[in-house]
Amino acid sequence: MIKRLTDIILGIIAAIIIFPIMILCAIAIKLESKGPIFFLQNRSGVNGKLFKIFKLRTMVQNASKVGPVLTQKADPRITKVGAFLRRSSLDELPQIINVLKGEMSLVGPRPEVPQITDTYDEELKEVLKYKPGITGMSQINGRAALDIVPKIRMEIAYQRRATFFSDLLIMLKTPWALITNRGNVM
Repeated sequence: MIKRLTDIILGIIAAIIIFPIMILCAIAIKLESKGPIFFLQNRSGVNGKLFKIFKLRTMVQNASKVGPVLTQKADPRITKVGAFLRRSSLDELPQIINVLKGEMSLVGPRPEVPQITDTYDEELKEVLKYKPGITGMSQINGRAALDIVPKIRMEIAYQRRATFFSDLLIMLKTPWALITNRGNVM
Protein backbone atom coordinates (compact mmCIF):
# COMPACT_ATOMS: atom_id res chain seq x y z
CA MET A 1 0.00 0.00 0.00
CA ILE A 2 2.81 2.43 0.89
CA LYS A 3 4.70 1.50 -2.28
CA ARG A 4 1.65 2.16 -4.48
CA LEU A 5 0.95 5.47 -2.75
CA THR A 6 4.59 6.47 -3.22
CA ASP A 7 4.38 5.49 -6.91
CA ILE A 8 1.29 7.67 -7.38
CA ILE A 9 2.60 10.74 -5.54
CA LEU A 10 6.13 10.65 -6.97
CA GLY A 11 4.76 9.56 -10.35
CA ILE A 12 2.54 12.64 -10.60
CA ILE A 13 5.42 14.91 -9.55
CA ALA A 14 7.74 13.22 -12.06
CA ALA A 15 5.14 13.48 -14.84
CA ILE A 16 4.88 17.23 -14.30
CA ILE A 17 8.67 17.65 -14.31
CA ILE A 18 9.35 15.44 -17.35
CA PHE A 19 6.45 16.66 -19.50
CA PRO A 20 8.45 19.54 -21.11
CA ILE A 21 11.37 17.18 -21.77
CA MET A 22 9.02 14.68 -23.44
CA ILE A 23 7.61 17.46 -25.64
CA LEU A 24 11.14 18.34 -26.84
CA CYS A 25 11.91 14.66 -27.45
CA ALA A 26 8.64 14.24 -29.38
CA ILE A 27 9.48 17.20 -31.62
CA ALA A 28 12.94 15.78 -32.33
CA ILE A 29 11.47 12.35 -33.17
CA LYS A 30 8.93 13.86 -35.58
CA LEU A 31 11.52 16.11 -37.24
CA GLU A 32 13.82 13.18 -37.99
CA SER A 33 11.42 10.47 -39.09
CA LYS A 34 7.84 9.64 -39.91
CA GLY A 35 5.76 7.54 -37.59
CA PRO A 36 4.35 7.64 -34.09
CA ILE A 37 6.10 9.31 -31.17
CA PHE A 38 5.47 6.42 -28.82
CA PHE A 39 6.51 2.81 -29.14
CA LEU A 40 4.29 0.30 -27.37
CA GLN A 41 5.50 -3.23 -26.74
CA ASN A 42 4.21 -6.22 -24.78
CA ARG A 43 6.12 -6.83 -21.57
CA SER A 44 5.67 -9.39 -18.81
CA GLY A 45 4.30 -7.89 -15.62
CA VAL A 46 3.30 -9.38 -12.28
CA ASN A 47 2.63 -13.12 -12.59
CA GLY A 48 3.56 -12.91 -16.28
CA LYS A 49 0.49 -10.82 -17.13
CA LEU A 50 1.19 -8.89 -20.32
CA PHE A 51 0.95 -5.12 -20.48
CA LYS A 52 1.92 -2.52 -23.08
CA ILE A 53 5.00 -0.58 -22.05
CA PHE A 54 5.26 3.04 -23.22
CA LYS A 55 8.56 4.26 -24.65
CA LEU A 56 9.61 7.02 -26.99
CA ARG A 57 10.19 5.60 -30.48
CA THR A 58 13.90 5.24 -31.19
CA MET A 59 13.77 3.27 -34.44
CA VAL A 60 12.50 3.87 -37.93
CA GLN A 61 8.79 3.42 -38.50
CA ASN A 62 7.75 -0.26 -38.73
CA ALA A 63 11.18 -1.44 -37.52
CA SER A 64 9.75 -4.83 -36.48
CA LYS A 65 8.86 -5.53 -40.10
CA VAL A 66 12.42 -4.91 -41.33
CA GLY A 67 14.45 -6.60 -38.62
CA PRO A 68 14.53 -8.87 -35.59
CA VAL A 69 12.10 -8.53 -32.67
CA LEU A 70 14.89 -7.80 -30.20
CA THR A 71 17.31 -4.93 -30.78
CA GLN A 72 20.78 -5.91 -31.92
CA LYS A 73 24.01 -4.09 -31.07
CA ALA A 74 24.67 -1.33 -33.66
CA ASP A 75 21.14 -1.88 -35.01
CA PRO A 76 20.81 0.16 -38.25
CA ARG A 77 17.09 0.71 -37.57
CA ILE A 78 17.91 3.07 -34.67
CA THR A 79 17.58 6.71 -35.71
CA LYS A 80 20.12 9.39 -34.74
CA VAL A 81 17.64 10.93 -32.31
CA GLY A 82 16.83 7.42 -31.10
CA ALA A 83 20.49 6.68 -30.36
CA PHE A 84 20.65 9.80 -28.19
CA LEU A 85 17.40 8.93 -26.44
CA ARG A 86 18.66 5.43 -25.67
CA ARG A 87 22.10 6.58 -24.47
CA SER A 88 20.47 9.08 -22.13
CA SER A 89 17.56 6.73 -21.23
CA LEU A 90 15.13 9.52 -22.17
CA ASP A 91 13.25 6.95 -24.27
CA GLU A 92 12.01 5.47 -20.99
CA LEU A 93 10.35 8.65 -19.67
CA PRO A 94 6.84 7.64 -20.87
CA GLN A 95 6.98 4.61 -18.55
CA ILE A 96 5.68 6.99 -15.90
CA ILE A 97 2.32 6.34 -17.60
CA ASN A 98 2.70 2.63 -16.79
CA VAL A 99 3.49 3.54 -13.17
CA LEU A 100 0.41 5.74 -12.86
CA LYS A 101 -1.72 2.98 -14.43
CA GLY A 102 -0.42 0.53 -11.81
CA GLU A 103 1.31 -1.78 -14.32
CA MET A 104 4.78 -0.80 -13.13
CA SER A 105 6.40 0.66 -10.05
CA LEU A 106 9.10 3.30 -9.79
CA VAL A 107 11.45 0.63 -8.36
CA GLY A 108 11.34 -3.02 -9.39
CA PRO A 109 12.86 -5.56 -11.76
CA ARG A 110 13.18 -4.56 -15.41
CA PRO A 111 10.14 -5.57 -17.44
CA GLU A 112 11.20 -8.05 -20.10
CA VAL A 113 9.57 -9.10 -23.34
CA PRO A 114 7.61 -12.37 -23.17
CA GLN A 115 10.04 -14.02 -25.61
CA ILE A 116 12.63 -13.80 -22.82
CA THR A 117 10.43 -14.50 -19.76
CA ASP A 118 8.98 -17.58 -21.48
CA THR A 119 12.47 -19.13 -21.28
CA TYR A 120 12.84 -18.61 -17.51
CA ASP A 121 13.24 -21.70 -15.36
CA GLU A 122 11.42 -22.00 -12.01
CA GLU A 123 14.15 -20.12 -10.14
CA LEU A 124 14.04 -17.12 -12.49
CA LYS A 125 10.23 -17.05 -12.68
CA GLU A 126 10.22 -15.75 -9.10
CA VAL A 127 11.05 -12.32 -10.52
CA LEU A 128 7.56 -12.27 -12.04
CA LYS A 129 6.07 -12.14 -8.53
CA TYR A 130 7.17 -8.51 -8.31
CA LYS A 131 5.84 -5.47 -10.13
CA PRO A 132 8.40 -4.35 -12.73
CA GLY A 133 10.00 -0.96 -12.28
CA ILE A 134 11.45 1.96 -14.20
CA THR A 135 14.59 1.62 -12.12
CA GLY A 136 15.88 -1.08 -9.84
CA MET A 137 18.85 -2.83 -8.34
CA SER A 138 20.26 -3.96 -11.69
CA GLN A 139 19.77 -0.48 -13.19
CA ILE A 140 22.15 1.07 -10.66
CA ASN A 141 24.55 -1.90 -10.67
CA GLY A 142 25.48 -2.55 -14.27
CA ARG A 143 22.33 -2.08 -16.35
CA ALA A 144 22.42 -3.83 -19.72
CA ALA A 145 26.06 -4.88 -19.28
CA LEU A 146 24.94 -7.57 -16.83
CA ASP A 147 24.17 -11.07 -18.03
CA ILE A 148 20.49 -11.91 -17.67
CA VAL A 149 20.67 -14.67 -15.03
CA PRO A 150 22.85 -12.73 -12.53
CA LYS A 151 20.70 -9.64 -13.17
CA ILE A 152 17.49 -11.51 -12.35
CA ARG A 153 19.03 -13.14 -9.28
CA MET A 154 20.11 -9.67 -8.09
CA GLU A 155 16.57 -8.35 -8.57
CA ILE A 156 14.99 -11.30 -6.74
CA ALA A 157 17.39 -10.97 -3.80
CA TYR A 158 16.67 -7.24 -3.58
CA GLN A 159 12.87 -7.61 -3.85
CA ARG A 160 12.79 -10.20 -1.06
CA ARG A 161 14.12 -7.60 1.39
CA ALA A 162 13.01 -4.31 -0.21
CA THR A 163 11.78 -1.49 2.02
CA PHE A 164 10.54 2.04 1.42
CA PHE A 165 14.00 3.36 2.32
CA SER A 166 15.90 0.90 0.13
CA ASP A 167 13.64 1.86 -2.80
CA LEU A 168 14.27 5.53 -2.04
CA LEU A 169 18.03 4.89 -2.06
CA ILE A 170 17.76 3.26 -5.50
CA MET A 171 15.78 6.25 -6.80
CA LEU A 172 18.47 8.59 -5.46
CA LYS A 173 21.27 6.54 -7.09
CA THR A 174 19.54 6.28 -10.47
CA PRO A 175 20.42 9.78 -11.79
CA TRP A 176 24.13 9.10 -11.22
CA ALA A 177 23.87 5.78 -13.10
CA LEU A 178 22.21 7.65 -15.98
CA ILE A 179 24.70 10.55 -15.98
CA THR A 180 27.73 8.25 -15.98
CA ASN A 181 26.04 5.93 -18.51
CA ARG A 182 27.73 3.07 -16.65
CA GLY A 183 26.59 -0.31 -17.95
CA ASN A 184 24.57 1.05 -20.85
CA VAL A 185 25.38 -0.80 -24.07
CA MET A 186 24.23 2.09 -26.27
